[in-house]
Formats: sequence, structure tokens, C-alpha cells
Amino acid sequence: MCLRDIRTESITLPSLDPQSSIFMEFSAGFVSVSVVAAVGFLLLAAVALLASKKRRQDPPVVGTIFHQFLNFQRLHDYHTELARRHKNYRLLSPFGRQLYTSDPAVVEYILRTNFSNYGKGSYNYENTHELFGDGIFAVDGDKWRHQRKLASFNFSTKALRDFSGAIFKNSASKLANTISSLTNSNQMFDIQDLLMKSTMDSTFKIAFGFELNCLDGSSRSGSEFAKAFDASNEWILLRFVNAFWKIMRFLNVGSEAALKKHIKVVDEFVYNVMDIRLKQITDQGNIETVSGHLNTTTKYSELILITIFCHRTQEKKDDILSKFLEESKNNPDKIDMQYLRDIILNFVIAGKDTTAGTLAWFFFLICKYPSVQEKIYQEVKRVIEPNECVDFAEFSRNIKDESLNNLHYLHATLTETLRFFPAVPLDNKVCFSDDVLPGGYNVSKGDIVFYQPYAMGRMEYLWGEDAGIFRPERWLDDEGVFQSESPYKFVAFQAGPRICLGKEFAYRLMKIYAAVLVYFFQFKLRDEQKDVHYKTMTTLQIDQGLFLEVLSR
Repeated sequence: MCLRDIRTESITLPSLDPQSSIFMEFSAGFVSVSVVAAVGFLLLAAVALLASKKRRQDPPVVGTIFHQFLNFQRLHDYHTELARRHKNYRLLSPFGRQLYTSDPAVVEYILRTNFSNYGKGSYNYENTHELFGDGIFAVDGDKWRHQRKLASFNFSTKALRDFSGAIFKNSASKLANTISSLTNSNQMFDIQDLLMKSTMDSTFKIAFGFELNCLDGSSRSGSEFAKAFDASNEWILLRFVNAFWKIMRFLNVGSEAALKKHIKVVDEFVYNVMDIRLKQITDQGNIETVSGHLNTTTKYSELILITIFCHRTQEKKDDILSKFLEESKNNPDKIDMQYLRDIILNFVIAGKDTTAGTLAWFFFLICKYPSVQEKIYQEVKRVIEPNECVDFAEFSRNIKDESLNNLHYLHATLTETLRFFPAVPLDNKVCFSDDVLPGGYNVSKGDIVFYQPYAMGRMEYLWGEDAGIFRPERWLDDEGVFQSESPYKFVAFQAGPRICLGKEFAYRLMKIYAAVLVYFFQFKLRDEQKDVHYKTMTTLQIDQGLFLEVLSR
């Protein structure tokens, strides 16, 4: 099969739009101080660079953090261009020395070989603290080990696997119903938006024990939380290229003022959920007692009713919040309400945006390559063997784990999607003590080493001359069985001791959603000529959504 070329050069990304809301809000607090500071910084950096060259071996300097700001809307393609010229390179930054790598040997060294010397550090912690708190994605040491141990145990239980599997199937069925209704009424819709809402519902139910009802829009407070959550994610990332975010936070202007507002909405909602759940568990679901315990506004009255209803109808409390509440009884000194907020919210961050974003890119790619879409349909039909008159709900319920494990071509297509569009396109570790990386490059305490899943997925020296071609078959052996690659070459799920605990959960969710939707519908791009760009956020999402034409099979 000859697939069309989607080399990165052919994906045209827009220049920074001065009229865009993110640019205007950011510029309000940035431009006033950037010019003078930039000149001073570059002079100091030049002196430091000349001095450092006399005593250490460093990768080449190819730009500054200000180049990142100028290329912010195409940040990952900017780094891909640099990575094609240098496996390892540096950008000058007032945050300290920054080294960028697309070399699997360096990636393995910082993620596994010398794991104890590289972590999140104060740089990442300060940048993400308002949203991530002391959650697993922001901390090192004892807090990380404690959460990793608890999460590892919970993710390995059959109870959580069965609980989450039932939720994924139910959510996929609801999404199929929604798409069918919109298609029958000839309404235009953004499938990425529907996926974001659906995975938010399913992830929140696994985390907190109830759905937000974002997909059907029936929960106003849930929708407000979801919007604030997404906006917070976006503003947090901007801190990594904004040298003056602390000044803006102090002055409460621009992006920092917006972040503060959105974090308040997120925290208010999450703490209300936790308070209600804690009182509900303590008082065994008595609605009068629960209501009396809380100073809850009318805005959250629907939240009380939803939460209590879900737990009256759920005999076993298998959601993650319930598990951690039980743990907090045993270890009250280790887990308070703020720490619990951080743990659970990090799970939502991990489960919602990553899977929905990947599925959106998956649908974009199978629309660009209809022969791939047809192969997936035939595989699903052969492996799952549905009844002729099956409906969405029945089909979803009949998907067994054994069937999911045998969907090799679908698994390969999702993995090839992640090669091009990894959920987390850029990540970093902070060096804790002076070290020498593979290749002989010196790093000092406090230096930041970035590794680049987005750029690495496009490197010909890693994937061959056809690296720019979307080809799921590269992941299959001669018998059509999926074959994995080194996690230090394909870094979509991290690697080493911090490898993503939810990797198998993510694949299960994506395969269930994809199997249901591709079996019942045929998808085409609404506008084949329109360029599709990403939105620069912590996770990789399609800017302005993905509008499709859908035909029932």
C-alpha cells in the first residue's frame, strides 16, 4: 500500500497572529519589559557563553528563549527543524542552561541509567504548582514514591480495571449516540470537542465516582470546571517561554491574571466534590446530613445531588477518590485534602487531554488515509464479531479484553498516530548534580535537559527514510502482530521508573472508542483543503477543532 507523504514540511503552521487572544493577553504584560531585559540578558549570556567554552564541552547554541516565544504557535516544528541539524543543542535562557536532545542514548541516560540525578526540580514545580500542586507530575523524592506506590497498586487491581472498562464502553456508546443524532439532524460538529467532553466524563467518573455530564451539557458547574481546567493548562505552558511570568503574577496582569481566575474555578469545584464525597462516605449517604455539613452555594446544589445519587446506586466504591480517602484514614499525616486534590487532579490531567487529543489526531489521519480506516473497520468486524442488528450499547458491552488485545492493526495505527503527534510533545528533567551525558556533554546542577517526543518521531536517523510517511504497518511483524519499539526511541509514554502507569488504560480507552466509532461510522474531513495545525499547550491538541463529515455504515 502506498500512503501519501505527510512530511512535517508539508504541514503549514501559521505565523504568530497579533490578533489572537493568547498573544494579546500575553503581550500586555510582556512587551513592556522584554526589550530592555532581552538586551541585557543577551549581553550577559554572551559573556557567560565565552567563559563556559573555555572549561567544558557543550552542545552548539542555536538560539534563545526569545526565539521560542517568536515561534510559540509552531513551537514543536521549530524544535524539529533544530533537531534535524543537531541531535543535541542549547538555547540561551535566563532560567538557566537548557539542553535539548533527540538522542535515544541521552533520553535513556536521564530517564533510566542515572534516574536519581534527574527529576522535576524546582523549575518545573514553580511553573506548574498552581495546577499540578504536589501531584505526581510535579514532585520528586518521597512524595513521588508515595504516589507512585499507591497508584501502581490501584492500577493493577482487577476492580479498577473492570470499573474503568465498563465506564469506557458506556462513554463510547454515549458518544456514538451523540454523533448519530448530530449526523441525522445535519448539524456540523467538532469531533475533538466531543472527544474532550466524553473523556472528561469518563476520566472524572473513574477519579471521583460520577460524571460531569459535559457531553450532554446538562451540568453547568461541570462545564465551567472543564473550560477553566483547559484554560489553566494553556496558561501554565506559557510560563515555560515567558521570562517575566513572576512579575506578571505579582502585578496580576495578562496571562497570570487569567490563570489565577481559572485556577480558582478549578479548586472551588474540586474541593466541593471532595467535601461532599467525604461527608457522604462518613454519613453513609444521608442527603440531609451531607447538605448540613457543607456551606455550599446554590451553584453546587446539582453537584450534591449527582454525587449522592451515584454513590447510592454504586454498591462498591471503586473510583480512585474512594481508594485514596480510605488511605487517608490510615495515613492522616500523609494525605490531607490539598494533597488529595493534587493527586486526583493529576490523574484527570493524565487521562483526559492525552487520550482525547490522540483520538482527534487519529481521526484526522484515518480521514487523510481512507484505506487505513477501511482496514481498521474490517479488523474490528472480524475480531469482535458483532450481531447483525446490534446497537451502540450492545456492541460496546460485547467488546472483551481478549478482543482488544487482538486488534493489532488498530493498535499499530494509534501508535503511529502517537509517533507523529505524541500527547506530550516536549518534556524535561532538571539535573540535580554535575554530570556528563552520553556524547561527552557536560551538564551542571540546575541545568534543564529537554527531550522531544514530537521531534524524535520525525527523525530519519531513528525511523528510516520513510519517517515522514504515516505507515501503521511499520509496527507489525510479518504475521500482522504488533511489535513495540524501544521506549527511549518512542517516548510517547515516558520511560524508566517514571513510565506512564496509565499506558495500558489509555490504549484500552482509545481502542474501545475507535472500535465503536469506526464500526458504525465512516469519517471524512469536511474540508480536505484546510490546513490542520496544533495548539501549543502542555498536551498536543488540534487548533480550532476537527470538523468531519460522518456517514452511517
